[in-house]
Amino acid sequence: MFVRAYLRASTHDQDASRANDQLEAFAEERGQVIASRYVENASGATPDRPELRRLLSEARSGDVLLVESIDRLSRLPAAAWKRLRSDIEGKGLRVVAVDLPTSHQAMTASSSDEFTARMLDAINSMMLDMMAAIARKDYEQRRERQAQGIERAKQEGRFKGRPVDAEKHARIAELLALGCSVRRTAELAGASTFTVQRVKREKADG
Repeated sequence: MFVRAYLRASTHDQDASRANDQLEAFAEERGQVIASRYVENASGATPDRPELRRLLSEARSGDVLLVESIDRLSRLPAAAWKRLRSDIEGKGLRVVAVDLPTSHQAMTASSSDEFTARMLDAINSMMLDMMAAIARKDYEQRRERQAQGIERAKQEGRFKGRPVDAEKHARIAELLALGCSVRRTAELAGASTFTVQRVKREKADG
């Protein structure tokens, strides 16, 4: 069994590989080893994620796509989730999420009872859709609360925007000037690729 772990954090300065130890322990408990990892900082609300696309392009039928939770895989609107799920199923991948027990059977030996195996697949498919819908709803609610909070702060004269980490931005600019790639700069500066790209654009505009 070839297990491909997908680790994602948002575009903010978060550690996308944070859940790696948890996923490794989860796989080991089931007698499996993570063979390939795909790590990126990108919003789960967009389908344009290079590492996820690379995972799909390299995947083979029967592989397992292992995630910490379904919201690491998707916070997409229903139509976009349907397309992503179609891509996943088209590759013959089986999704396993640590927080979705109905998916765990895909990490163990297949049932010798074909009917039982098909029933478990059907139940897991339904649960995947439900969890993806919940993840999207949570995303929309958080965005709405954030917008309301910003609007209230503006009305009260308290909104100043997100402060810029000048020291980190200077370090990013220095690494870029030395010829480091966006990804390497992000690693060395401890920032997201999104932040590096923003500094790069600001430097070009300046």
